[in-house]
Amino acid sequence: MHVLQVIDSVDRVGGAERAAVAMAPELIRRGITLDIAYLLDLDGFQPELAEVGVTLFGVHRNSRAGSARGLARVIRDRRPDLVHTTLYEADIAGRIAALATGVPVVSSLVNTSYGAEMRDQPGIRPWKLRAAQGLDAASARGVRRFHALTEHVAGVMSRRLGVRRSRIDVVPRGRDPRPLAAARERRERTRAALCLGPDVPVLVTAARQEYQKGLDVLINAFARVRAEVPDAVLLLAGPAGGRTESLRRLAAETGGIGDSAGAAEPVRFLGHRDDVPDLMAAADVFVLPSRWEGLGSVLIEAMGVGTPIVTSDLPPVREITGAGDCAALVPPDSPEALAAALVSALTEREKTAIRTEAAYRRFGEEYTIDSVCDRMVAFYARALDPRAGRDVSSGPVR
Repeated sequence: MHVLQVIDSVDRVGGAERAAVAMAPELIRRGITLDIAYLLDLDGFQPELAEVGVTLFGVHRNSRAGSARGLARVIRDRRPDLVHTTLYEADIAGRIAALATGVPVVSSLVNTSYGAEMRDQPGIRPWKLRAAQGLDAASARGVRRFHALTEHVAGVMSRRLGVRRSRIDVVPRGRDPRPLAAARERRERTRAALCLGPDVPVLVTAARQEYQKGLDVLINAFARVRAEVPDAVLLLAGPAGGRTESLRRLAAETGGIGDSAGAAEPVRFLGHRDDVPDLMAAADVFVLPSRWEGLGSVLIEAMGVGTPIVTSDLPPVREITGAGDCAALVPPDSPEALAAALVSALTEREKTAIRTEAAYRRFGEEYTIDSVCDRMVAFYARALDPRAGRDVSSGPVR
């Protein structure tokens, strides 16, 4: 089977990009001839993808129509059996190109877009959001099947795009357990590199500095945590974004802010990191304070590393962690509840250890890269079935 994946970029920041890189060698190992076309001219995972046998195409145009024409040329030259699009710009341009060339197209649904949570973001213009939704829904009519990361995303986006639920298969993201296990062995070394003693209580999060990720909620909660655990440190890993300036101001108000690994301040902005599993292994708790998520892939990494988790109680998160079995769940946008859960995770070690062990077992049963790639190959095969466009599905791939 020959698949052309189309994605906005292959940079080193986004979850969709990291998932594509993680899955590429395993898909090729399963007999997939894999091409990846990307729209933004950004350096990123190109060397790693090329090394494992992916053929890459940078389709960099100044307009959506130009991107669609460029992708159509790639499709005609490469003649894939299937086009698979991920993220908004790639979805629109990739669907148009695939339909113009007569190649079946599938799309990934990675978030619950277009809802009130997005409309409430600072700086969002509702009319633009409605226009984007309309274009997404219109182009979705030509998609053979959809892949959603969670049942929640499948249900919500089925309604918002006007797509029958029977056309959506659910396959989560996965991680290779081997590097996650290796990260645990580097705990002491990672702490030393961060100038953290072995007994310092450490919280870590990894996220873009955007409204969705709720980092302002976490920083507010951390001020309360310090009242109970005075020597606690908060590590914020992730690239700068639209909320960076306000987050830095907020962190400074909590009593200190640092940037370098050796900074003594309690809140440290580490910037983008390629060693997030190592940071998780060095931490006592991993925190996901998001206001909404499509999956929360970083939780899967934390489960595989064996780091205790405190997270917003969101429907997709419950699909990953269970109803509190594998993580402490708190209402989103509640610094008080988040602070209480963090203090509990740092001080009630036995209860925290039981959840962490359950999370590690769940990772091995559900979220290894082998399991997920088997399901993705089954999804591709199903999409190529002549009946796939006629809504004959009996349910998601499991």
